[in-house]
Amino acid sequence: MKNWEKNVRKVIPYVPGEQPRKERVIKLNTNENPYPPAPAVSEALRQMDADKLKLYPDPAVGDLVSAIAEFYQVNSDQVFVGVGSDDVLAMIFLTFFNSDKPILFPDITYSFYDVWADMFRIPYRQIPLDENFCIRAGDYQCENGGVIFPNPNAPTGELLSLDVIEEMIKSNPDVIVVVDEAYIDFGGKSALPLVDKYDNLIVVQTFSKSRSLAGSRIGFAIANPALIKYLNDVKYSFNSYTMDTVTIALGTASIKDRAYFETTKDKIITTREWTKEKLRELGFVFGDSKSNFIFARHPKVSGEELFQALREKDIYVRHFSKPQRVQEYLRISIGTDEQMQAFVDFLQEYLKNK
Repeated sequence: MKNWEKNVRKVIPYVPGEQPRKERVIKLNTNENPYPPAPAVSEALRQMDADKLKLYPDPAVGDLVSAIAEFYQVNSDQVFVGVGSDDVLAMIFLTFFNSDKPILFPDITYSFYDVWADMFRIPYRQIPLDENFCIRAGDYQCENGGVIFPNPNAPTGELLSLDVIEEMIKSNPDVIVVVDEAYIDFGGKSALPLVDKYDNLIVVQTFSKSRSLAGSRIGFAIANPALIKYLNDVKYSFNSYTMDTVTIALGTASIKDRAYFETTKDKIITTREWTKEKLRELGFVFGDSKSNFIFARHPKVSGEELFQALREKDIYVRHFSKPQRVQEYLRISIGTDEQMQAFVDFLQEYLKNK
């Protein structure tokens, strides 16, 4: 080893879902929205003045912050915006998880949590989900340096009720509790009503899923103004201009189009429920997902075999080899009705002789 290498910060990075370069594929592996962004987004893009790009963007992201605050009926000083919810969550880890005590999160969950913890040298403990892949609130009633979990959880899609979430917040009054709501719009009740009740709660959401803007990278947190100020202090110390002018305009246009948001979200929910019925008929086992994906296994065919068979037909789903408890499962994003019909048709044929 060269002398300088001992000073390198080495981490095992997060591995995102595969992005196939073929044009004609059915892409059900990264939980993207199968529908285009709101028409107002296209209009904002057409009206964009390229001359504005010679100037720095608004570091406070004022237009977008105000639009988010109006949509969710909170004050602007309760909103923090970042480049995707990953950026927001990374800032939260950096800002609030500085105790010598371990932060807590599920053992089967969003696999970026342990990456950030390792990168920022934050001690952590992964709390096992129960036999049904559900979070048990009582497991988080112990000494810790912070709590974070998705709701619905990823990749399982299991949803916690607000009562359970409130129990977890109440039992951790001296640390920050983060509820990562990337998928909340597809069937759950947000923890946002609890923000004004608990000053240690941060709720994080994204434009990548229900608002069809994964390519623009917009995420946000809502919390009490003191927590938002701490986040902004760290953000401005790290990089003042994190979101570009085009993205600010597109995000603002997107969140103002409530009708399109509701229509698209409902279409995905309807397709998800139809897909559940078809998968049950084929013998798949899965929980009652409230996200835009289904986490399922087949008792007669391994997850790896199904993953490869689908991939050979240019149908991409997500397969996790670790931890061992999920090796037989596939995470199947919900596409259009036509895409899900093609997916089911393939499975019906493939499983015919199994």
